[in-house]
Amino acid sequence: MAVIAYTFGFGILPPWRTAWMLRGTIGPDPVQYWLGWTYFRHDAWRWPPGLNPDYGLDISSSIFFSDSIPLLAFAFKALHPLIEVGQYWGFWLFACGALQAWFGWRLVGLVSDARVARLAGAALFALSPTMLNRLGGHFAVGAHFLLLAGLYLCLTTAGRWRVIAWAALVLAALWVHAYLLPMVLGLWAADWLARTLRARPWAQSVGEALAIPAIGILGLWLAGFFTIAGGFAGTWGEYGRMQLDLLAPFDPSPWGLFLPDLPEPDHWETGHSYAGLGGLLAVAVGLVLWASRGARGLARHWPLLLALGAMLAFAISHRVSIGGREFLLFEPPEAFVRAASALRASERFLWPAAYAALFAAIAAIVRGIGPGRAGVLLSLLVVIQFIDMQPGFARLWRYFPAEVAVVPLRLADPFWLDAARHYDRVRLTPTGLQATHWEEVAVFAASCRLPTDAVYLARVDPGRAAALNAATLDRLRTGRHEPGTLYVLGSAATLEAARTGLGSQDMLRQADGLWVLAPGWHAHAPDPPRPACAGAR
Repeated sequence: MAVIAYTFGFGILPPWRTAWMLRGTIGPDPVQYWLGWTYFRHDAWRWPPGLNPDYGLDISSSIFFSDSIPLLAFAFKALHPLIEVGQYWGFWLFACGALQAWFGWRLVGLVSDARVARLAGAALFALSPTMLNRLGGHFAVGAHFLLLAGLYLCLTTAGRWRVIAWAALVLAALWVHAYLLPMVLGLWAADWLARTLRARPWAQSVGEALAIPAIGILGLWLAGFFTIAGGFAGTWGEYGRMQLDLLAPFDPSPWGLFLPDLPEPDHWETGHSYAGLGGLLAVAVGLVLWASRGARGLARHWPLLLALGAMLAFAISHRVSIGGREFLLFEPPEAFVRAASALRASERFLWPAAYAALFAAIAAIVRGIGPGRAGVLLSLLVVIQFIDMQPGFARLWRYFPAEVAVVPLRLADPFWLDAARHYDRVRLTPTGLQATHWEEVAVFAASCRLPTDAVYLARVDPGRAAALNAATLDRLRTGRHEPGTLYVLGSAATLEAARTGLGSQDMLRQADGLWVLAPGWHAHAPDPPRPACAGAR
C-alpha cells in the first residue's frame, strides 16, 4: 500500500471525493466508471443483477460494460442506502497494491522462507510499472494480483480447496475486467492439464473441465455480458493493430529514468509494458544463474509454459512489431480475427509471462546464491527499480493532484437545473460510443438522476445505436417528441430536424454552447415537480 500511497496519495480514498475522477486530468475512462456506478446504485435490483438500463436507455447494457468493477458494484449496491458510496476506486487502487504485494510475498515464499528475500521480491512485484500505469486510469484492469494468484495456484501442489479456489478466481476475474478472464482461464487450463496428467481420476478432471467454464458463463450472465448482440470488437481497430512490440519491455517511455527511449509502434497500448530497470536486471541475473546450474527445472512445468507461450504469441499477433516496424507473418482466418478483435489490445497478454519471468528470476537468484545474499541483491534491485520509475511517478502525480472533493457541473447555465425539474430523461442525438458532448451531458443527467443515452461504454451494439438515431431523428422531424424527454442536439442534421418539427409550446435554444430542444417548455406549470440537482457526487 505504500507504493499506492506514494503514487496516488491518500486523497483518493474517501468515498465522497469524486473530483479526482471527474475533473478530466486522467481522461474519460474514470468518468465512464463513475457514471455506470452512479446509475447502477440508484436503480432497483433487476435480473440478471448486472442490468443498468438508465445508463444508455435504448442502447444500455450492464455494469459489466461500463468497466465499473461488478465485483464491488454488487457489494456496495447491496449496502446502499445504508452506506452511501460515491466512489470506491480509491479503495480499489489501494487494495490492488496491497494484494499485489501479498501474492508476490506468497510466490517468493515458494522458494525461500528468508524474510528479507521475500519482502524484496514482493516489493519488485508491487513496483510494477505495468500495473501502476494501468491503475493510473484503467483502474479495473490494474488487478494484476489475480494473475499472481493464478501463478501461485499453478506452482503449488494440489490441495483440498484447489478447485474452489480456481472457481473463485475465475469469478473474481470476470467481475473485475474482461481482459483478465482469458488470462486467468489460461492459467487454470495449464494447472488442470498438469494435475490431470499426474494420474488424477478422469471423472474429477472432466467434472472440473465442465464446471469452471460453466461458472464463468454463469458469472458473465449475472454481470450482464449477454445484453448486447454486436459491437464486441469495439472501435479502435481489429486484432493485430495493438500488438506487443518485441522491444516494449525494454522501452522506458514514459516510466524509466536510465535507459534510452526506443522506437515504438503507433497505437494506444504503447508505453504500457516496460518492466523497469530493476526487474530487467533481476531477469538477466536470474538467467545467468539458471544457465550456470545447467538450465534445469522447467520441464515439469511444461503445461504452464505452454499456456504462457500461447498468451505471449497472442500478444505478439500475426503482425510482428520490432521497434515500430511491422512484419506480417501470415493472414489468419477472418473468423479468428473477428473473434480475437474482442480482445484487440493484445499487448496486455504479455502480463502473465512477464510476472512468471520475474518469479522465475527471483527463484533462480535465491537458489543460485542463497537466501541471505539473494535478499541483499533483491533489495538493491528494488532501490534501482524505485529510482528508475521516478518519471512515471511524476507523470501520475500530475494526473492525481490534491484538490476539492467535488467538482461543479460543467454545464453551468441555470437552464440545465431548471430543465432537470421538468423532464424525466435526457437524450443526446445522435448518440453512440462517446458521441459529441456525451461527457458533460451524461454527468449532468447522472447528477440529476435522469436516465440518458449519452454514454461511454466498453462496447455498444452498433445496430441498436443506428436504429435509435434513426428513430429519434424521425421524432424530431415530425414533432412527435417522446414525452418527458429533453433533447441535446449534437449534429447539424438533428438541429435541422428539430427546427422542422418545432411546436408552438417547444423551446429550441443554446445553453453552454449546446443546442437543446425542450418540448412543451412553455406549457410547464410554474411549480417544479421535483427538486433540482447540484454537483457530481
